[in-house]
Amino acid sequence: MTTLQSIQDDLPAYAKDIKLNLSSLLNNSEHLTQQQFWGTMLASSMMTKNKRLLAAVSNSANENLSQEAFAAAKSATALMAMNNIYYRFTHLVSNEDYQKMSANLRMNAMAQPGIDKLDFELFSLAVSAINGCGKCMDAHEKVLTSKGISKETIQAATKIASILCGVAVVLETENL
Repeated sequence: MTTLQSIQDDLPAYAKDIKLNLSSLLNNSEHLTQQQFWGTMLASSMMTKNKRLLAAVSNSANENLSQEAFAAAKSATALMAMNNIYYRFTHLVSNEDYQKMSANLRMNAMAQPGIDKLDFELFSLAVSAINGCGKCMDAHEKVLTSKGISKETIQAATKIASILCGVAVVLETENL
């Protein structure tokens, strides 16, 4: 069975900083609840599309999340995969008419995620960071801070996304 420890052990010497950051991440989930940590880990690893990383994170997340939280993390990833493309387009295209048009994209899971809505927002923020959608990152960050989520919590979730992306790039390029 693939574990996060086996992935960490397999990272090559040139990725020492990625290895150290992954180790730090796994040994210190400060500022995040268990659900926030593992949900963000699952959503972020799913968005990297690296099968080995996703398998390792899924195994650990399965032990640390309720079925509802596991499903919500996956739902946040699926929705953001769609939304980040659309809203990044409307944000970056110079024709402002697209920003005024209704998206007409179904997003029922955003309203009723089956878990604490702020945790779902945090998962969505991490995935939006991976996808580079400034409009979505800004929207999720505003919701989170307006509801009392600390900047340290938001930063911790974003660090998860960044570290797991680094791990995924090394795994993919080295065929690990």
